[in-house]
Amino acid sequence: MITDRVGDFIIRLQNAARIGKREVAVPYSAHLLAIAKKLKELGFLSAVSAKEREGSVKKDISVALVCDLRGLPVLRGVKRVSKPGRRLYAPHTAAHKVKGGTGALILSSPSGIISDAEARKSRSGGEELFEIW
Repeated sequence: MITDRVGDFIIRLQNAARIGKREVAVPYSAHLLAIAKKLKELGFLSAVSAKEREGSVKKDISVALVCDLRGLPVLRGVKRVSKPGRRLYAPHTAAHKVKGGTGALILSSPSGIISDAEARKSRSGGEELFEIW
């Protein structure tokens, strides 16, 4: 049983990137699907799809990592900020740039999953989920 779905998702992405795996499957959640679509929009993932498991009613989210010209994954690292035991919320003024702007801070706001740049632009804060670079 997974208690921290977001933490499990980002660690699976990081592990796949480190061993050179191109595709990752995680158990389906609408929240994780929204996060995966945002990561695709930011350029860390190339494909996101929800599929039913064979012989089961349950679904999986299948994501493909983006690779550079040398064949290495663009994803270099992740850091979980808000955890189940310690939720961290921030206003839009505290949404900082990650790694000098090469990364992103992903927030869960009332308007959905947004990045740090979108939070500053729309002037909305929320729960700081994780940093990715």
